[in-house]
Amino acid sequence: MIKSIVWTTLFAFGFTVLQSTVLINFQLFGIPIPAPDLALLVLAYSSYVNGAMVGEVAGFASGVFLDFLSAAPLGLNAFIRTLIGGLAGRLKGAFFLDKFLLPMGLAFVATALKVLVVFILHFIFGSVVAVYHFNAPQLWIELGLNIILAPLLFLLLSLFKPLLLQGRQGN
Repeated sequence: MIKSIVWTTLFAFGFTVLQSTVLINFQLFGIPIPAPDLALLVLAYSSYVNGAMVGEVAGFASGVFLDFLSAAPLGLNAFIRTLIGGLAGRLKGAFFLDKFLLPMGLAFVATALKVLVVFILHFIFGSVVAVYHFNAPQLWIELGLNIILAPLLFLLLSLFKPLLLQGRQGN
């Protein structure tokens, strides 16, 4: 289990750096495009295939790292990712991991849950927590990119099963 937590966290770190440095600068017709949350997709994949414990620990570790990279209050991303990792891990074995629909569904649910939790925390704590605006295109573009990229990222991550899966499945 420790091996899958460490590797999931390292993959999430790598994709967090990628999305916060390279992907943040993309533009379409002069309009900045929000970066997809690839680290969230890594967490959703690993949590789903390994279970809640791996999801919660890797979610917390990658969330703390993201908290240090962002201007968010310390602990915000750790809380959100721990929650998403735990919930995605509870789905382990509930559905067949196909190559198309389940990754898209997990990406949708994980992104929607992230937005919902941020909204609730913004309601509780006020302007300290930046909220997604439902009428802003950035939210919908990020959601769409996460859904579209999920099957490709899950396929890429499946190439690293020996590292990411715990127990007999990973050996």
